[in-house]
Amino acid sequence: MNLCDPRTIRDVMSMYGMTFRKELGQNFLTNAAVVEDIADACSDTRDATILEIGPGIGVLTQELGMRYRRVLSVEIDRRLVPLLRFTLQDCPPGIVEIINQDFMKADLHELLDDAFAAGSVSVCANLPYYITTPILMRLLESGLPFSCITVMVQAEVADRLCARAGSKDYGAITAVLNYYGAAEKLFRVPAGNFMPAPKVDSAVVRIRLWQEKPVRPADEKLFFDTIRLAFEQRRKTLANALSAGFPDIPKDVLTGIITDCGHRADIRGERLDTAAFAALSDRIGIWQAQHPRTQAGAD
Repeated sequence: MNLCDPRTIRDVMSMYGMTFRKELGQNFLTNAAVVEDIADACSDTRDATILEIGPGIGVLTQELGMRYRRVLSVEIDRRLVPLLRFTLQDCPPGIVEIINQDFMKADLHELLDDAFAAGSVSVCANLPYYITTPILMRLLESGLPFSCITVMVQAEVADRLCARAGSKDYGAITAVLNYYGAAEKLFRVPAGNFMPAPKVDSAVVRIRLWQEKPVRPADEKLFFDTIRLAFEQRRKTLANALSAGFPDIPKDVLTGIITDCGHRADIRGERLDTAAFAALSDRIGIWQAQHPRTQAGAD
């Protein structure tokens, strides 16, 4: 069954009395070459389990099922479950499992324990814009040892995920993502490759998770708080942005910490890479530990 053929897509949707749900980001790929390239990029080994988020009508699922040892596809729309059983009937038996759950509420450890016990696990997803960051952060913060995460997102989101420190696209999500792994943009997917066609182009990004994190902040929460504060008021200097979030630390002390870390006093947060944020948060943590009375007073 050619699930990239617009006529087939319309016929299958009609057969099951379905329409495209814009609120769920249901835009289905119609370019077979793009689907194959995404499937190929998901893992370095064919002896892997792929966690797919949002299979839709099974366009990508079908290709994953032909390549990998096992595919676990999590689909929130219960109407798609019987449709997927129909469209995926040509996949090798026992390879693809459709799981009708909201990914954001699923117990990932319970869902994937057996898969990790059997070998490598990677993630593949075509993510709607409105939920891209929550899904990525849920995956990264889960602590599960995914080999890589391959996602198709809006092109501008891909630019942010892969941006370098100091560039206009660099932001909090970039700095945090780099703590967990290295992101690379594989290729762009023009809007005309979808049905229905979205208003903007997409791009495919692959994140290879670190087996050993190169950056290890002393206090992970403080590290993330420092990044968040630095970008909440992006136009302000780093000292001013942090001063608003750390009222217990005098601004001149924060400025001193920043310069002691080798930065200009008037630097903005967008200039710091992930390692620099870790070093900065460590110095802030040391000052806070040395001034417990100030901390208690602030509380």
